[in-house]
Formats: sequence, C-alpha cells, structure tokens
Amino acid sequence: MTLSIDLAYWGGSAGEPRNAVAPDIYAECFSAAVDFLGSQPLVDRRQLGAIGICGSGSFVISAAKIDPRMKAIATVSMYDMGAANRNALGHSLSVDQRKAIIAEAAEQRYIEFAGGETRYTSGTVHEINASSSPIEREFYDFYRTPRGEFTPPGQSPRLTTHPTLTSNVKFMNFYPFADIETSSPRPLLFITGENAHSREFSEDAYRLAAEPKELHIVPGAGHVDLYDRVNLIPWNKLTSFFNEHLVQAGA
Repeated sequence: MTLSIDLAYWGGSAGEPRNAVAPDIYAECFSAAVDFLGSQPLVDRRQLGAIGICGSGSFVISAAKIDPRMKAIATVSMYDMGAANRNALGHSLSVDQRKAIIAEAAEQRYIEFAGGETRYTSGTVHEINASSSPIEREFYDFYRTPRGEFTPPGQSPRLTTHPTLTSNVKFMNFYPFADIETSSPRPLLFITGENAHSREFSEDAYRLAAEPKELHIVPGAGHVDLYDRVNLIPWNKLTSFFNEHLVQAGA
C-alpha cells in the first residue's frame, strides 16, 4: 500500500493561511501518514518506508529523525530548504542579504496583521526570456506548462510554488541535517541527478549521515528530470532498496 500526500497549507491539503511555510508541520505530515498506514489491517508496521522528493526530501529526513517507525528513507532530488534559504545555491547569499530578507518579512507582518495584502516570494517564474537562468527555465518547464501544472479548485495557479514572504523566513531556522546520524541504523538512500543544481544537498546529507547510507547519482539527469521523467527515475534502485530493508527485514 502506498500513500501520497500534499503538505499542509498546499495543494489539496487543508490549512490556513494558504502557502504558509511551517517546517515542523511539514515533518508532522509524514508522521501523520505513518499513523494512517500503520493503522490499516493490511499493513505490516515493521515495513513502513518513506520517500521525499525535492523540498520534501529535507522534510522526510527531519521527520524520520524523531519517528523510528520509518524503517527506510529515500530522497530524490532533495533540496535542503533551510540551507537553500539561508545561503542560496552555491552559498551565493551573504549574511547581510539574509538579514535584509528577514527584516523585510518582519515588517510585512505588521502590514498583514492590519489587514493589508499578503505578499508572496520566491517560487517559479511565470515567464521566461533570453536572460532567464537555466534553473528558472528548468522549473518553468515543469510548473508553468501542462507537464506539471495542477491547481486545486479555488486556488490561483499564479500562487503555485510561492510561499508567503512572512512565513518563508522560517526556513532559515530549519536544519534538517542536524543530528541526521541518529537515524542510524535505519538506512538512508539519497538519489540525485548527475547534472542537478541541487546535487550539493544530497552530497551534504550523505556526508553527514551514519551508515547504512547510499548516494546514487543518475547519469545525465537534472533536478526536475527526476520528478517525472520515467526513463530516468531509477525505479530499480528504489525497488531494491526497499525490498532489502523492508521486505526482508520484516519477514
């Protein structure tokens, strides 16, 4: 049995305000999924595994550290959402720039508390041009085209992937890889593309994690490729990982 979830405040899940960043609740979503699956009569609680993709890769790591019911954990194209917001890719964001973002978000709280308009930040661009970066183009091709476009009823497609400015700074206090070694001896599998701009996050997690652990690099793959390119997603690796660490362990 497999359960796919939308994180609280996003997609088809409940939660107000919409598009809110709440890393602790995101981790709780994975544990809540375990609650549900572990309560099903056809499910062996000894054989529950979890997969997190992109930002959810860091959320599932955060959840698994304090939820040993997850017996094997895999991430695909993982983004460490804490590091990505504190430092940006390649550590390109300075501390002064970070402080400016924090100050701007704090002032915006006054505006919204008084009933002002909600501001949103980051996320996928809505148009591309000659000066668009390769990363912008990569995400645009998924989130802003029929390839990956999905908007739940009653929500604006222009808000997809855009968190609120006031809540997004919470990621700067999010350290999913802190104490990652305490997940051992439960196995961790980090899957990333050879050409993925996010590869640094999987490599950081692998370096910090204790055994058993594995870093699997998919040749020729970028970051978004591993969302939906079925010819590139390493199905055999995922299958063998969970068969080894769940099915045999629970037999």
